[in-house]
Parts: sequence; C-alpha cells; structure tokens
Amino acid sequence: MRRRRMAEVIGALAAAAALAFSAPGAACAAEGMLTINGTRHVNPRGCYPVDRFPSSVINDTRSIAEVHTGRNCTGQVEELVYPGRTYYTETARSVFIL
Repeated sequence: MRRRRMAEVIGALAAAAALAFSAPGAACAAEGMLTINGTRHVNPRGCYPVDRFPSSVINDTRSIAEVHTGRNCTGQVEELVYPGRTYYTETARSVFIL
C-alpha cells in the first residue's frame, strides 16, 4: 500500500512539473526576430503571408519556422527553418512560427 501511494505522489509531481514547464511556452511568442522579404517581425507568433517572389525567410528566433505552400499556413510544409538559418523560396505562400 505504501509503494502505491509513493508511486501516486511521484506521478502527480511529475505531471505537475510537466504542466508547469509546457504551459507558458504554448502561449508565448517566439523570442527574437523573423524577417520575411525584409519585413521584420519582433517576437513573432502565428502565420505570416509571403507576398512576393523570390522570397527569403530569416529566422533569428529560438523557434522553428514552417514555410507553407498555401496561403494562411495551409498546404504542405515546404521547409522547416531552424533558429539562426535563412531559407530562399520561389513557391511558398506563408510562414508559421512555432
């Protein structure tokens, strides 16, 4: 009985710790700057349009940027732009910052 109670306490503590560390990151914007075709977005969050071609996506945040083939971050993910990287495209229509 004592082992079961100890396991329940440890499980509850682990769940609380996971929730505490994951919840704030989900609601926060990416820290840094996302530049799309020369337009800078400070602490970006969400979906941004790509309005001309050829295009460049410069990810100076701590998050991954998804480059999408469709408008409003729909369609296939054409590329994942990791922090500190630049991507050039002639087909992307939008960028989502995670």
